[in-house]
Amino acid sequence: MAATFLTANWKDLVMTNYIIDPTILEPFVPVRTELDSFNGQVYVSLVGFMFTDTRLLGWRIPFHVHFEEVNLRFYVRHKDAGQWKRGTVFIKEIVPKPAISFVANTIYHEKYATHPMNHFLQEEEDFRSLGYSWKHKGRWNRMEAVTEKHASPMPPGSETEFIAEHYWGYSRYNAATTFEYNVQHPAWRVYKVNKYLVDCDFAGLYGKSFSVLDTATPNSVFVAEGSAVSVLKKSRL
Repeated sequence: MAATFLTANWKDLVMTNYIIDPTILEPFVPVRTELDSFNGQVYVSLVGFMFTDTRLLGWRIPFHVHFEEVNLRFYVRHKDAGQWKRGTVFIKEIVPKPAISFVANTIYHEKYATHPMNHFLQEEEDFRSLGYSWKHKGRWNRMEAVTEKHASPMPPGSETEFIAEHYWGYSRYNAATTFEYNVQHPAWRVYKVNKYLVDCDFAGLYGKSFSVLDTATPNSVFVAEGSAVSVLKKSRL
């Protein structure tokens, strides 16, 4: 088994999920993987969440322990010894700390970018409200949600389970090389979302091919409670 590269808590994941034309994603699909689908539909997700108690190779890095992340991701699968592994590919991951971007881009060949970021979480008697914001070219982008107070298990076989239950990461190094890493965490409980807001310049942040999302309505929005997470060291497919 691969050694552990990073441990952290991922908390309060706001997940906004869009059905998308698969031809938009095909140029980003790493070699030896293929697009994963749910009921014949391909999805892309804008996800905001908190990293807390972050440790790199077991070490806490000063000023890099608690921070926000917002990412745009889609879903693939890879057949290994006759078994399908279901995983995630990131278009871009936004964080507020340049050192995080440097390490992730250098070691994991991901596509991290550094932007000013903020978040909030308010616990009321009957509901929770939370959100993430990030600044790009002078504009603050936002994703927010108002949820019910208590989380519940994900319904088996649901779209929610499909989105959340991907335990592998795949990154495209070049046209011939893909890196794979295992992401370990228990199944998450989720909060039902009663209201949400997405105000994001998809085209400006992620490229013109994603401009369709600027006016799209998410097919679903949910908030995952999160958990402790371990990211194992990468290997080459």
